[in-house]
Amino acid sequence: MSDIPQVARFCWQCLQLDAAPEYPEGEVLCQDAVQEEIYTKLFAKDFAFPLPPRYRLRVLKELTSRIESSIVDWEEHGISDNLMTTMSELLSVPLPSEVVAAQQKCHVAYHLSLLQEPSDAAVVLLESRSIISGSGTTGLRTWEAALHMGQYLCANPTLVKGKRLLELGTGTGYVAILCAKYLGSDHVIASDGSEDVVNNLSDNLHINGLQGLDKVSVSELRWGHALLGAEEEEWNGGRTVDVVLGADITYDVSVIPALVATLQNLVAMSPGVVILIAATERNRATFESFLEVCQKRGFRVNYEKFPVPPRPEQKGPFYHDLTPIHICQLTVA
Repeated sequence: MSDIPQVARFCWQCLQLDAAPEYPEGEVLCQDAVQEEIYTKLFAKDFAFPLPPRYRLRVLKELTSRIESSIVDWEEHGISDNLMTTMSELLSVPLPSEVVAAQQKCHVAYHLSLLQEPSDAAVVLLESRSIISGSGTTGLRTWEAALHMGQYLCANPTLVKGKRLLELGTGTGYVAILCAKYLGSDHVIASDGSEDVVNNLSDNLHINGLQGLDKVSVSELRWGHALLGAEEEEWNGGRTVDVVLGADITYDVSVIPALVATLQNLVAMSPGVVILIAATERNRATFESFLEVCQKRGFRVNYEKFPVPPRPEQKGPFYHDLTPIHICQLTVA
């Protein structure tokens, strides 16, 4: 990505389909080399993961308007022909309505800024940007708690390096893919209670080069039900797991008892297992319900010191900084 921090930030925000990307300053935008770099990173025809048409056009309109406003000497600067041609092509074809666009799947790239190498590390996912899919699941988009959990693990990679992991409520597979592709986990089970979510995981594994590899397996796991093997006599072939991860899985009071019951089963099967939960505190009462059930079932909840960074300090992935997200480690009391 760009050597100019504000250009790199803008490009990564756009690749994440950020609703309000931060455009570089005018004195930067008017530079021909910067415009060509933005075109190459975001709009080139051979780009593997093109931005959705409506989003692409909106960004292009704002970008070219800002470039035009920044130019003082038209003899010295201008607007990139590539950018203008791309916008003309977009304007010449009908775009999907906002309702249709919200239901369509699109590629979203999340930059892993806390990783030292490679500098352009990213998890790319095929997501539905609508909040809840037609099948009623919330697991077809990546939520803030998963992004925050990912940052925590990037900052503390020894927690998962060389370990056997189970992710509960994997959704798009962001955390599982991050651990398998970049953090050196020995094996990751990406599990979810939704059959639709589980069936969609293969696309995201393929995009990230993990399809068919032994590092990741996919499992339908319903909380509160006995852990049974599908093709094997015992769950997971009787193999233990070292770490259990869960992000944004405590949002519904009605499922918390079943979730904690499953955690109890996992502790019984894998003594000494480390349990890490990233919980978004949208509602204090819901979060306290989770804490109460944990206490009743014999778990102690310890808070890890890893606050959500202020938005201006984020370099990717980008997520809201107003709602607290707690990284909790559960241990047997």
